[in-house]
Order: sequence, then structure tokens, then C-alpha cells
Amino acid sequence: MSQEAGIGAGRKIGILIIDDHHIFRQGVQINLEVHEDIEILGQGADGEQALALVRKLQPDVILLDINLPRMNGIQVTRQLVAEHQPTRVVMLTAFDDPEQVIHAMRAGAAAYCAKEIEPEKLVDVIRHVYEGRYVVHNQVFDRAGIEGWISRGVEAVAGQYYADLAETFSPLSAREMEILQYVCRGLSNKEIAKKLKISHQTVKNHMTAILRKLAVEDRTQAAVFALRRGWVRLKDTSNG
Repeated sequence: MSQEAGIGAGRKIGILIIDDHHIFRQGVQINLEVHEDIEILGQGADGEQALALVRKLQPDVILLDINLPRMNGIQVTRQLVAEHQPTRVVMLTAFDDPEQVIHAMRAGAAAYCAKEIEPEKLVDVIRHVYEGRYVVHNQVFDRAGIEGWISRGVEAVAGQYYADLAETFSPLSAREMEILQYVCRGLSNKEIAKKLKISHQTVKNHMTAILRKLAVEDRTQAAVFALRRGWVRLKDTSNG
């Protein structure tokens, strides 16, 4: 693909880079800004910065890590979709497993890439996404194609229980993610209820939904699931 493929004359793709490692952000920027059809609009180190910068700068594409302080990348993606932001999300992450990809794409991401991706391939992904396509593991899809890919992926992971797990891989709500963060820190349902100023039964209801969506049996498995995929940090500090 040529350097200007698919881009109108003089039109640059505005990019936002969000990762809490400053050196990684700089490396990505250096590799991207040599392309004449790409413009780096800004950088951020956590999920809340990501939302603020998207609202302010209106980038075409955001390169977004999943394992972020304050709000993880999947939460950010869901919020951008909820706000009907036109910015398209490329998940660029070290957490790469089939279930994680499905969660990210169902949350609204347009592409999912491992951080080890070659710079030229990343540029191709950005161009595909900018032009309205979806990219997963070097496969390029249109909207109908990615919906079919997600359905097949869910069925493959869920196996014979697929019919009973129709909501599995549905993105967690903001409240569910908040509760899951407290679960990972070892708080009981009663303690979580007190922290959030909601009823004990409401917390239990949310926990039931969390277990169903993650297809796990108990709160310990839910915590392990979230921690292994970088959804939750035990210490939410940024070194960006």
C-alpha cells in the first residue's frame, strides 16, 4: 500500500496515542509521524485523559492500550461509543488472547493489534480503520464481516453452551467495572455497597451480571480474569 493510499489530497489522519509508558508513546509517534498522511495530535497516559483529549482534539483514530490507570481501554472505548464520538479505536496492547479480542471488539474497537506489530503494518491498520474497515490479526473486515467474526469467535469459545451464554462477552457497564475493581482489591459485597453508597442487594445483582458476562463461576475467577487482561490495576498510578 502506498504512503498516501486512500487519503484525499492534503488530508491527514489525526492520531491520538494513549499509553502510560512515555517511552512507548514516543516510539510510536516517531514511527508514525514520518508518514505524510498521518498527524499526531497528542498523547495521554490514562483513560480519563484519553476521553478529555478525544473530546477536545477530535482525532480520526486513537491508539489505545487496555491496561491504563483510572479507566481501562475497554471502558474508554465503551464511553466513546456511548457519546457517539466519530473517533475510531485501535487497541494496541500487550494482552493478546481470543477472549480479550472479543471483549474489545464488542466494546466498539475497530482494530486489535499486539504491541509487537511492525510499524508499517500499524500504518496499514490505521489507514484501514480510517477508511471504515476493521482489522483483527491481519484480517480486514467490513461491518458485516466483523459482526460475523465476533459471532463465530463467541461460539468457538463458548462451545456447546453458546446458546446459554448469549450475553457472554457483552461489555461490562461502568458500574460493573467499578465493582470489579473493588473485587480485585479484596472488598466484600457489603464493603463495596458502603463505598458506592448502594444497597447490598444491588451489588449482588451486579456481581451476578459480571460472572455471567465473563463466563466465570465466582468472584475470585472474575478478579483473576480482570487482572490477567489488564482491566484492573491494584495500584492506579501513572508513570507517563
